[in-house]
Amino acid sequence: MTIGIAGLGLIGGSFAKAYKNAGHTVYGFDTDENTLNFAMIAGAVDRVLNPDTIGLCECIVIAVYSGATVPYLESVAAYVSPHTTVIDCCGTKSAICADCFKIAEQYGFSFFGGHPMAGTQYSGFKHSSASLFAGASMIIVPPRFDDIALINNIKLLLEPLRLGKITVTTAEKHDEIIAFTSQLAHIISNAYVKSPTAQIHAGYSAGSYKDLSRVARLNEEMWTDLFMDNRDNLLSELDIFINSLNEYRSALAQHNSPAMKELLSEGTRCKKAADGQ
Repeated sequence: MTIGIAGLGLIGGSFAKAYKNAGHTVYGFDTDENTLNFAMIAGAVDRVLNPDTIGLCECIVIAVYSGATVPYLESVAAYVSPHTTVIDCCGTKSAICADCFKIAEQYGFSFFGGHPMAGTQYSGFKHSSASLFAGASMIIVPPRFDDIALINNIKLLLEPLRLGKITVTTAEKHDEIIAFTSQLAHIISNAYVKSPTAQIHAGYSAGSYKDLSRVARLNEEMWTDLFMDNRDNLLSELDIFINSLNEYRSALAQHNSPAMKELLSEGTRCKKAADGQ
C-alpha cells in the first residue's frame, strides 16, 4: 500500500513511521523542508508527496493545522485519484468536514474526517513514534453512514496503526464531546500552572500535580485555532466547570463542611458512573 502524509509533525510523523514499520510505502510533505529531509533520512518517508506522486496513493493523511487543512486539500484535489481515500487529523470536525466533503464530491474521491485520540505534551517529528496510536481510539466521520463498504475500507486502511478502537460519529457529536474530553482539559491544565506556587512546587508534588499539569505546554497557534473553531461547545463546557468551581469555593468561604462533603461525594459518584462502575 502507498500512503501519502501531508504534515510531518508529531501526528503525521507517527502515521508515517507506523505505515513504514508495517512494510508500506510512504510519500511525505511538510512546509518545513528541513523536517521533510529529516523524515526521509530517518527512513520514515520514501519520496516527496507532490502532484507527481499524489495520484499513486491509496490513502492520503492530512496532518496539518486546522486552518491549513481545507486550503491544502483544495490545492491538491485535482491530482487525487478516484480510488484514493483522504482522511484529515484535525481536532475539530464540523467546518472541515463540511468543506472537504464538498471538495471530495467535486473531484470524485473519498474523504473521511478523522481524529486520532493519541498524543504527547511534545510536538514535532522528533517526538513522533510508530507506536503512538497502538491501542488508542480513532474517531472517523464518514460522508455517509449507510455505506458499510466505505467504512470497512477506511478500517482496513487504518489497520497498520494498531488502533484499539474506531469510533464512527457525526462531525457535530465529535465537536460536542471533544470540547469536554480534550479541549477543556487542555485549558484547565494551562491555567492551573499559572499559579505562582507552580514555580516552587519541587519537593512538594507527586502524581496529582503531574497528571493535572501534563498538557499545560501547548502549541498556542494550533490550539487557538482549535478552540476558536469549537467556540460554542467549549464555552458551554467552561461555564459548567466554572459554576462547579464556584460551588466548591462557596463551601470553603462559608466554612460549610456538609456542603463540601456533598460536593466531593457527588464528584465521586459522577466518576464512578463515567467509568461504568
